[in-house]
Amino acid sequence: MGLSKLIVGLGNPGPEYALTRHNVGFWAMDRISEMYRIPIRTNSHHAVMGSGSVRGIQIGLAKPQTYMNESGKAVRSMLKSEGLGPQDVIVLHDDMDIALGRVKLSTTGGDAGHNGIASIIDSLGTREFARLRIGLGRRPQGVDGVDWVLTPFLEEELEAVETAVQQAAERAVDWVFQRKST
Repeated sequence: MGLSKLIVGLGNPGPEYALTRHNVGFWAMDRISEMYRIPIRTNSHHAVMGSGSVRGIQIGLAKPQTYMNESGKAVRSMLKSEGLGPQDVIVLHDDMDIALGRVKLSTTGGDAGHNGIASIIDSLGTREFARLRIGLGRRPQGVDGVDWVLTPFLEEELEAVETAVQQAAERAVDWVFQRKST
């Protein structure tokens, strides 16, 4: 039985990036993996993947290993392999334009300067796919955006981030059930 829906969390591979702001998509994937006991450990399609049944729906979980700016290569490969389209994927990623700790669902739109989303739009040839944006808040004045997203969260930010990651995980699974008939 193939996958019905795919949930993809964006981040950068490697221990040097594991705790950075840019990897909250990976954090949310790990949370979904824990919640539904779906291990993410199979290397396939330029990603680490897992699949399992959640309340009767076969879902895939994926963390692209291409680095952020080539995430589209992994997403395109996974969708093609499973015979799925852009309407069958939700992408979880960080967003500097959303307040720290907030989560926002979008079903279309541009990349807003996010290289991972730009890569997916380019690879799929469409902006029409769901994304859950996990808020990082605005970067400090005078700090380059790329440098800032590659830094770890401050101790006082962790509670808000953990709450947002949990919300993103729950909302991603809710999206699967809202979209199960499409």
